[in-house]
Amino acid sequence: MVEVIRAETAGFCMGVDLALNKLDSLIDKNEHGKIYILGPIIHNPQVLEDYEKRGVITANSPEEVPEGAFVVIRAHGIPKMAEEELRSRGVKVIDATCPKVKKAQLLIKRNTEDDRILLLYGEDSHPEVKGLLSYAPSGTHLFDSMEELAEIELDPSKKYCLAAQTTQDRIIYEESIKFLESKGIDFVTLNTICDATRQRQEEAIALSAEVDHMIVVGGRISGNTRRLVQVVETAGTKCTHVEVADELPLDELKDLKRIGLTAGASTPKHLVDGIQQILEEL
Repeated sequence: MVEVIRAETAGFCMGVDLALNKLDSLIDKNEHGKIYILGPIIHNPQVLEDYEKRGVITANSPEEVPEGAFVVIRAHGIPKMAEEELRSRGVKVIDATCPKVKKAQLLIKRNTEDDRILLLYGEDSHPEVKGLLSYAPSGTHLFDSMEELAEIELDPSKKYCLAAQTTQDRIIYEESIKFLESKGIDFVTLNTICDATRQRQEEAIALSAEVDHMIVVGGRISGNTRRLVQVVETAGTKCTHVEVADELPLDELKDLKRIGLTAGASTPKHLVDGIQQILEEL
């Protein structure tokens, strides 16, 4: 009999819950007019498919949202200019940006108004990062590793502001701070990494030390889910990332004694429940 140990933090975080509640409430109350989301509201294909069946339209750009329609801003936030354009055209904007992401946006705005240049630790292609960069009017540099940070030509005569995508690795962020301190430049550090992300990663690392194999459930495009896989593998435990139960390597898992189970912040509870049941029946 396989013992399955499930992380307490597995599944939806507060920001995802709030975003989906706003969208659900709008769908329930909406008597006329189309409802749009600008990009995926969260990074989970199964959730997005469900909303598509309920009539929610995913727009890839602000221009695709017609005047008078409702648009729900995704949990990751959107660039400042995109939101301004939507409002200027009379689109009814429902802001479902995660409060932690919104706080990061406003912190960056406040700390770069005095000509400080933003140094942002984040993923180039991630929608949250595109939004965060748009709040820095005095210039930006983006890096996703210590190697990329070291390649940035820092000007000692200029002032900088260091921030991070909310789901990034706190250990690398702290290394970034030490690196910048060693360069003797003028910079301020913003605390923008979400505590829920940190707790989820720390629990995954602790759990991985107690099991033979870790299963991480979540969308492949979800940054925080990929980071969970990364921290577990760095800790030295075999890890498998799945979106749905069909992807479980059951032949590989059936002879193990203890399996750890966690999930990204955009993963619905019913998906995690179903995978846990399959694992427990091995």
